Amino acid sequence: MEPLLIRERYKIVRMIGRQPDYALLEAVDIFDRETPSRLINLYEGAHLRRYARLCSEINTEECPDFCGMFLEQGALAAVFDLAVGEPIDRLFYRGDVWSWQDRLRYAELILNLALSMANLPPELSCAALCSDNILIDINAHRAGIRWMIRPMEEMKQRETALMAADQVRKILPPTLRAGKEERKFLDELEAGAFHSVVALYGRWREAEQAIRREREEFDSLNFLRRGFILCGRAIHCGRRRGEG
Repeated sequence: MEPLLIRERYKIVRMIGRQPDYALLEAVDIFDRETPSRLINLYEGAHLRRYARLCSEINTEECPDFCGMFLEQGALAAVFDLAVGEPIDRLFYRGDVWSWQDRLRYAELILNLALSMANLPPELSCAALCSDNILIDINAHRAGIRWMIRPMEEMKQRETALMAADQVRKILPPTLRAGKEERKFLDELEAGAFHSVVALYGRWREAEQAIRREREEFDSLNFLRRGFILCGRAIHCGRRRGEG
């Protein structure tokens, strides 16, 4: 059974998950009255030395959620602040209803989040970008990470960009209202065209302006004109599926 108190500071609330040589605990920092909730990643066995090295590369200025690490009864404990919000998959799914303005806003938040982790070891950033870990606080219009850093195989920067792209694709699904520039950007995401989060974010900054302009121009058209455009796009999409 896990100790109720770690280092006479972290009071264990519950065990969230466990697998061989790894466990995730929710705890309360009894020394912090303002933001006491913490996540503690525990690594044992073969993971201990590896994640000690990986976590030692975390820059706390770039990752302020990281509260530090220490050894506890033969295990490495990596401690992070506990973010708030709903997992991305509960908010963005097939059939959801969001305005295009909101979609662009949340895509920007997710990509900013990914960019903030660009200098982390890919094993950490990839784990952080799993769907269960992407939390969105719609009241505060903020995105955060639940730092459940489950052990992963060796990763590269490209895998981080691919995972970030997958999250953006949930927020910006292909629709008939998407213009040429939006469809081009979505095709690039699907093709895995970006080899780093920095490259992905740079392309997004360029694409976002064009997408916004296309959407505003479409909204300014009268009902009949929009209908003709949507019919044309539907025919084009049908042909593309037939050719595929």
